[in-house]
Amino acid sequence: MPGSQPAKGAAPGLDSLDLDILRALGADGRLTNKALASRLGVAESTCAYRVRSLRDRGVVVGTSVQVDVAALGFPLQAVIKVRLGSHDHQHVTTLYDALVEAPGVLQALHVAGEDDFHLLVAVADPEALRDLVLEHVTVHPVVRSTETQLVFERRKGRGVL
Repeated sequence: MPGSQPAKGAAPGLDSLDLDILRALGADGRLTNKALASRLGVAESTCAYRVRSLRDRGVVVGTSVQVDVAALGFPLQAVIKVRLGSHDHQHVTTLYDALVEAPGVLQALHVAGEDDFHLLVAVADPEALRDLVLEHVTVHPVVRSTETQLVFERRKGRGVL
């Protein structure tokens, strides 16, 4: 039966069936339990139990819809690199909380290195990008500087599975 052996390089407690489930749902999160079970060659009850277990253990943390932000009127994407003047824990946390709530921020990464944050943003036009930086990023006293890079194209990576 699939899933009886621990998978090479897998997190503890995940076997090959768990990883097969994650791969299939990662490729198409809309799969029904019946279709998923059929694809993997396991009983529907086994599949449902495994998916529930993956959720309960925090391996599957939710489901989401991918939205074409350009179709919503936000065709310009950019990465805003943010550098801080000080790294007081409370200031960093407060800034991070504010950045993720700024309009147009798709993703905020707290990073190591020369930069402190990388923001992936989507906006309507260059003026909106400028306004986002001036009204929601550089207004924070802890921000020393920013650098903005336009995104020409974005592709989803293969992932870890």
